[in-house]
Amino acid sequence: MRRCVTALSSALNDARRNHRLPHNAARFAKIPRLPRPELTCWSTNQASAFLRYCRTVDAPMAELFELMICTGIRKGETLGLHWADVDLAARALFVRWTLVSVDNSRSMFNAPKTKGSRAWVAVSDRAIAALQRQRRRQQLATRGYDDLDLVFARPDGQPLRPQYVLDRLRRLTADAELPAIRVHDLRHIAATIMLSHGAPLAVVSKTLRHKNVATTIDLYGHLTRDAADDGVSATCAALDAADALAA
Repeated sequence: MRRCVTALSSALNDARRNHRLPHNAARFAKIPRLPRPELTCWSTNQASAFLRYCRTVDAPMAELFELMICTGIRKGETLGLHWADVDLAARALFVRWTLVSVDNSRSMFNAPKTKGSRAWVAVSDRAIAALQRQRRRQQLATRGYDDLDLVFARPDGQPLRPQYVLDRLRRLTADAELPAIRVHDLRHIAATIMLSHGAPLAVVSKTLRHKNVATTIDLYGHLTRDAADDGVSATCAALDAADALAA
């Protein structure tokens, strides 16, 4: 309903700007705001166990899932990643495309959702190793392979279907005896690990390419409370130490 009203309001605003209507009748429509669903996040140990399991069974999606957890990039951005956008020497990848589903049988490449999303993303040693393994995996698939320069693709080189990626995640998660999650939850897991292990909020926000830090706080405020406690505790300890020296 929210999407329908948003589309209708946008159309009516356009009509008003072009003097086709005197006012936007949908402007003051009130729609109940649904509560934000609680994020499902694995712990660091669970994420580590999942990635180890994927490598153990040599799952074709192992490197894709590892890259998402290590960088926090979105599902569509991962599926739209081209090798031309990967610079291992600079330890960075550049988000220039995102794969979106048009319907159940067709996908297309679009520009990322916001200007901030079209940015470089730092890659760690684990992410680099995953990309190198994926490159070797692709080099073995030469027969009937239509090379579209995609980092992650089907055996014939065509883009992966998002539903296939979700199905593989569900199967591997069940086999590894871990709580069920969505593909997008891998991004939340990346943020959770960063925040839980002391990464500054501004750094996490930049890594996730959120529009601003407020967006990160809105999503992960429950994880930033501990960091806030640490901050005020450090201030308290510093002042107490100064008082002790003065005495």
